[in-house]
Amino acid sequence: MTGPRAVTVGVDLAASARRTAVCRVVWGGGSGLTPEFLAPEGDEDLLALIRAADRTGLDCPLGWPSSFVATVGAHHRGEPLPAPVRYEEREDGRAGLDPLRFRLTDDLTWKATRMRPPLSVSTDLLGVVALRAVRLLAALGSPDAPVPRDGSGQVAEVYPAAALRCWGIRPRTSYKRAGTEAGPVREDIVRSVEQGLGVVLPEPVRAQCVDSHDRLDALLCALVARAVQIGGTRGPRTAAERAAAEREGWIHLPGCSLAALVP
Repeated sequence: MTGPRAVTVGVDLAASARRTAVCRVVWGGGSGLTPEFLAPEGDEDLLALIRAADRTGLDCPLGWPSSFVATVGAHHRGEPLPAPVRYEEREDGRAGLDPLRFRLTDDLTWKATRMRPPLSVSTDLLGVVALRAVRLLAALGSPDAPVPRDGSGQVAEVYPAAALRCWGIRPRTSYKRAGTEAGPVREDIVRSVEQGLGVVLPEPVRAQCVDSHDRLDALLCALVARAVQIGGTRGPRTAAERAAAEREGWIHLPGCSLAALVP
């Protein structure tokens, strides 16, 4: 396999550097793809990796629901609260998600994948991680040139579990459970990813993915970052989606095959 060299980074972000998993994948240059796991000691190390990459996939919301922000702002100012609303109904007739808890991209991802709703950045502990994410974005950009939250810039928001669903990989049970029972599930996922890519991953990488769902997610983030780079994900299309993505962020779901990622 030949092709121009590209680098993507996948980050399974946590509130602290110690629990954050990072995977860097070098694409092309005659080797197909070469993944490795890295352990940045802090935000400066992580920022250096992101700046050196062609595209980074970050598993963390890049913003909060606009309705949540408006409601909290009105409450803080002592003003009347906005009227409660819902997103559009699903095709099966069930109501859309609650905009106070979920962003537009969360609602669309839930409908597209038929999975359970993503974690809420406004009402779950995920919000603590998002606070770290927005500080990383602020450090990467500047007041005059902020990092786009819609994924059109250097960083794209990704959702590893949903990406697996888009690639037709459906684990028989959760691959994120603690203990030894989830190891075989992760091993099945790694095998399916290898089959899709048409490559065999280095044994140390395989072993770390089987051992840790955080590292497996980091690898998947790097793969989706490659899909973003080659134009193989769905970005915001309508005016409403683009306006929401600018404020709330946008989950990039792969629309291309795993094989299409390999140069």
